[in-house]
Amino acid sequence: KYPHLPAAPPRAMQFLSFFKTLIGKIIIVELKNDLALKGILHSVDQYLNIKLNDMTVVDPEKYPHLVAVKNCFIRGSVVRYIQLPAKDVDTQLLQDSTRRAAQSESKR
Repeated sequence: KYPHLPAAPPRAMQFLSFFKTLIGKIIIVELKNDLALKGILHSVDQYLNIKLNDMTVVDPEKYPHLVAVKNCFIRGSVVRYIQLPAKDVDTQLLQDSTRRAAQSESKR
């Protein structure tokens, strides 16, 4: 579709698949500038850019200008952490998937 764009590395594709399973779930995204946003994961792309719906600022006193914002796009390169709902994460499946990806990468 866009031949000038590089393909995402295999590890990024693994996380993309994982995050796609969380679409519709509430997550908290902490940015590198210490801003934390809580919202419903609407979409994620191969660059791990994120769209949140029904977004709220975790610390509204510190960022009052963002209180009225309800939907946002977050560039993947500015994300520090993503907090996920523990009940929605199959840690065993994630560990197995990561192990398989690492083994296949080491065989190259």
